[in-house]
Amino acid sequence: RQLPIGPYFADFACREAKLIVEVDGATHGEAHELAHDALRTEFLVVQGWHIIRCWNQDVFENLDGVCETILLALNG
Repeated sequence: RQLPIGPYFADFACREAKLIVEVDGATHGEAHELAHDALRTEFLVVQGWHIIRCWNQDVFENLDGVCETILLALNG
């Protein structure tokens, strides 16, 4: 479920850990989209959030790896 944070919406977020998991698809590959993501990330980091980005394809093909990355961020 998405979580509104300021003018943005996080794909998945753990409020207690201040961790956001963003699952990106094809709409995050163009230069203007990357620039928007960078501004968004900067805003969220200033707010104290840590952000993990993964690709849709990773969720489908390497869910264990995505989950391990999330656990490492939570325990690290």
